[in-house]
Amino acid sequence: MQFSYDDYQIEGFYDEMFDAQGKVRLGYDAFKQRSEQLSMEEMTRRHQAAERALMAMGITFNVYSENEGTERIMPVDIIPRIIPSQDWDKLEKGLIQRIKAINLFIDDVYNEQRILNDGVVPRDLIESSKSFLKACIGLKPPKGIWCHITGTDLIKGDDGEYMVLEDNLRCPSGVSYMLENRELLKQTFPEVFARTDVRPVSDYPSRLLQMLQHISGRPDPTVCVLTPGIYNSAYFEHSYLAQQMGVELVDARDLVVHDGYVKMRTTKGFQVVDVIYRRIDDTFLDPHAFNPDSLIGIPGIFDAYKKGRVALANAPGTGVADDKVIYAYVPRIIKYYLDEEPIIPNVRTYICREEEDRKYVLENIEQLVVKEANEAGGYGMLIGPKATKEEHELFRQKIMANPRNYIAQPTISLSRVPCLIDGAIEGRHVDLRPYILYGDEINVIPGGLTRVALNKGSLVVNSSQGGGSKDTWVMW
Repeated sequence: MQFSYDDYQIEGFYDEMFDAQGKVRLGYDAFKQRSEQLSMEEMTRRHQAAERALMAMGITFNVYSENEGTERIMPVDIIPRIIPSQDWDKLEKGLIQRIKAINLFIDDVYNEQRILNDGVVPRDLIESSKSFLKACIGLKPPKGIWCHITGTDLIKGDDGEYMVLEDNLRCPSGVSYMLENRELLKQTFPEVFARTDVRPVSDYPSRLLQMLQHISGRPDPTVCVLTPGIYNSAYFEHSYLAQQMGVELVDARDLVVHDGYVKMRTTKGFQVVDVIYRRIDDTFLDPHAFNPDSLIGIPGIFDAYKKGRVALANAPGTGVADDKVIYAYVPRIIKYYLDEEPIIPNVRTYICREEEDRKYVLENIEQLVVKEANEAGGYGMLIGPKATKEEHELFRQKIMANPRNYIAQPTISLSRVPCLIDGAIEGRHVDLRPYILYGDEINVIPGGLTRVALNKGSLVVNSSQGGGSKDTWVMW
């Protein structure tokens, strides 16, 4: 049987490959033409080969239930998500604008606090944030950069326009899947790649290393990746990136602060470390400065950082801009620091700490998505239309008990992309996480991680909630 999109159903959603009349959208023509030269059996065989390759490479993540951690393979769909160059150019400009403004905001919050004094962002909102670290007040990171690595989640709604869903600035994950998905697709469709102008993403590790070396300010600096350890959900990524950059992967047992410098234990004795790409959350980084119970941090590292003896990426304190309530203020933040309107808009957001918004959320919770301020991975979230009356009531009580901790957004029908599901072509909802590096300039990697809600009808794309991923092709 020939592989074909003839029976593919758009089902009233915004589809990224086909318009409402079934016409192929810009960028997809070549892939559609070449994939339809294959049989369904051959497409299925290639899909299965890609899954076996993932298993062989050990590309896993951990899902934590109440009692145990379960290691899983991240499912990948072999039909790529394709973004035309003019769409990408707008996204790139918008993301650079956003990161520039957020970096200025973080620096201001920990120093002059102009935006708080001017009442653009409420002072109590910052001071009540779990991610606002008082120890970082007065901090000036190397080169004035706080958010060196950002993963910004984007979605498309019914109108086909991109919106920012949230910012991830503490320890954004998933870039290893972006890189491995590209390698898999090159193996899966070599004949397509040979004739298609897709922008490369494979230079991400070298760009990451250049950025880390840049913030050290020292010639030939020693760089390492700091992991919480093998039981962390993203441990594969930590080891993968260290290996790709050609630097050491270390945990708390490998580092020590000695004579005021951070040093790495080696077979030849201590070696001074100049730059640390940390994959540990802010509060666990140093038990002397933050959480005294942390067993995965390095005592004294924050003091060495403040004295300029080691560079950290991302800078401690960046999590204040990860707060989902702060996200709602980013359009105002962009206007305040850059005097510009946002190029990529936010999703309409109701701030439950504000009385009028809270009243609306409590009365319309059945139609809304409610999120906790500091949760991630699809946890701490209510999808109103799919929740029970009991769940609605539970979240109403949570909001009333702690309104500062919640925001709500309309339930957006995410755009869909065709996927190969059990030998048939079906539409599945997607989002996009591009990765942005801030070194001597701001670089947006041309692609990103497209996450797919593989469960039929689901809007939750998180891998921990049953999601998978796709390769993302940005065209020249």
